[in-house]
Amino acid sequence: MADWLQKKWTGYSVWHVVLLPLSLIFFLLVILRKFLFKVGLLRRYQLPIPVIVIGNITVGGTGKTPLVVWLSKALSQSGFKPGIVSRGYGGDHQGPIAVLQDSLPQEVGDEPILIASRTACPIFVGVDRVGAAMALLKAHPEVDVLISDDGLQHHRLGRDIEIVVVDGQRGFGNALLLPAGPLREGVNRLNSVDAVVVTGAEHVASLHQKILPPIFSMQLLGDRFVSLNDAEVVQSAEFFKGKALVALAGIGNPSRFFETLAHLGLVFESQSFPDHHMFTTQDLNSFSGKTILMTEKDAVKCVGFAKDIPQFDIWVLPVSAMIEADLTGLILQKLAQCSVRK
Repeated sequence: MADWLQKKWTGYSVWHVVLLPLSLIFFLLVILRKFLFKVGLLRRYQLPIPVIVIGNITVGGTGKTPLVVWLSKALSQSGFKPGIVSRGYGGDHQGPIAVLQDSLPQEVGDEPILIASRTACPIFVGVDRVGAAMALLKAHPEVDVLISDDGLQHHRLGRDIEIVVVDGQRGFGNALLLPAGPLREGVNRLNSVDAVVVTGAEHVASLHQKILPPIFSMQLLGDRFVSLNDAEVVQSAEFFKGKALVALAGIGNPSRFFETLAHLGLVFESQSFPDHHMFTTQDLNSFSGKTILMTEKDAVKCVGFAKDIPQFDIWVLPVSAMIEADLTGLILQKLAQCSVRK
């Protein structure tokens, strides 16, 4: 269903004309909600520490999680003690609750566990990000900067820095608001943020002509596969050539994962699942006898039962963000301004 919608959102048809009235209603609701926060009828909570929101204006995966991991490490290396809050999509726990590497994805979601496994930062999730942030600060008073994974449209949480991630392949689709298009907010929203990060370089040049904030290109790099059953076992792409491969992806943009594998020279069968899909052994049964490749985000949902199915040969492709230009410098400069203001 998600793939079908993404394809529909790339163009225009009679279907879009029918949905335009709903998009107009959605637009009016977005404007009304912003207005209510602006005049104070809805309360915005400002934390005692700077808040950096990493979000997007489109539906679907754009690469926010790798950027959150990259930023948390960059801030730590610069002397800060960052904490992270997330909605915990895919989890059923209302929160706030701390996330550990061995937390259950069914409770806290897949992305928070991935972040916890890749960083040393405390991370809390909750439907109410303000509540999650307050719980995090109470448990970790040493935290001096907060990163919100997603939450660009969660206006209750005051923010000092906004970073929007744009998918370099999909861009903004047909540039229509939901449900006729993929946009949560209009493209002009980008002019009010502090930085735009584009996953891939396809749309960087055209964006420079349309928006004011600085634009940075982000590449997601990974060429080493890790065994799901033994993290000490690592293989290059060459190891998998000639094998019967199947690539599974339950992420917002599965095509990005499949294209990465193809660029590594691998030939495989592909199978996509809905974003945040909770994998079970039943999902893997039809691939018995084949080597399974998956993303880190999907792997955290399979760790719990992987050792019970030794007949499956499952490998994970970790990726890391490489940011073009000095995004770190820009953020540190803005954080310095926050400390002066506060």
